[in-house]
Amino acid sequence: MLAATRIMRRRLVFKTKVSMQIDQVRSYLLALQDNICESLAEEDGQASFISDEWKRPEGGGGRSRVLAEGAVFERAGVNFSHVKGAELPASASAARPELAGRSFEALGVSLVIHPRNPYVPTSHANVRLFVAEKDGEEPVWWFGGGYDLTPYYGNREDCISWHAAASAACEAFGEDVYPRYKTWCDEYFYLPHRSEPRGIGGLFYDDLNCWDFDTCFAFMQSVGDSFLTAYRPIVARRKNTAYGERERQFQLYRRGRYVEFNLVYDRGTLFGLQSNGRTEAILMSMPPLVRWEYDYHAESGTAEEELTQYYLQSRDWLAEA
Repeated sequence: MLAATRIMRRRLVFKTKVSMQIDQVRSYLLALQDNICESLAEEDGQASFISDEWKRPEGGGGRSRVLAEGAVFERAGVNFSHVKGAELPASASAARPELAGRSFEALGVSLVIHPRNPYVPTSHANVRLFVAEKDGEEPVWWFGGGYDLTPYYGNREDCISWHAAASAACEAFGEDVYPRYKTWCDEYFYLPHRSEPRGIGGLFYDDLNCWDFDTCFAFMQSVGDSFLTAYRPIVARRKNTAYGERERQFQLYRRGRYVEFNLVYDRGTLFGLQSNGRTEAILMSMPPLVRWEYDYHAESGTAEEELTQYYLQSRDWLAEA
């Protein structure tokens, strides 16, 4: 009896500690959302974000923020969500089948930015924490996230600076971290049916609990805080580049690849839909305008051909510097 009581107390202490840690992560994520939205609105200079708070019947909710029809950003969405449920969706337990059936909490910030100018790349980022619980057992937690860049017209300076920022975000956590998560990003953001990557990569990690909680949380913060360092200078450099109808139509065509990946392969989209998340918030990642063209082939020697032949290849961009 005494041993059972000690076990129950230990589990209660552990659960209380996890609850406090979740509160810390939540506070950071809300501040991160604020900071990113303020910075993007400042860079746009014309439009501002509208805020939409929502509740989820099964538990939890979120705060969606969307900027539309700006001078620089055709659409930018920055979502915060903190949802709870009685059973992990299949997309969340696919890599950990032993956790299927557990109750869960999931919280994170996810964003997608679709610029107006074809010379400014689209970008996506997210950072998140999952906690899975089962009566009589200690909670299981893990972190995930990263960011990637999807150019329509490639630029070596942008690719190098993007990966330099990603590498710097990982540096304090081990020299193997950036190469490993860079490779994971290249492999994850890939469209098998097109035999091409979605963009020029960045960072991707999931199921992260190899360090203690505080170190994993510190890594989440390093990745989250470095996104603006990586992306905003690229926007500033390219947002005033002159373009015409040719470039605009190519941008709309290439946006189709983004849609295909998000609706067919993306685990975040699948999790949101499977967990009965808010559909408007989940699908705000879609570009406002897009086009598909049958059997398109870029003209030889053009910048459009260079995108797939040079930029959308697995490269060591830091070595390119």
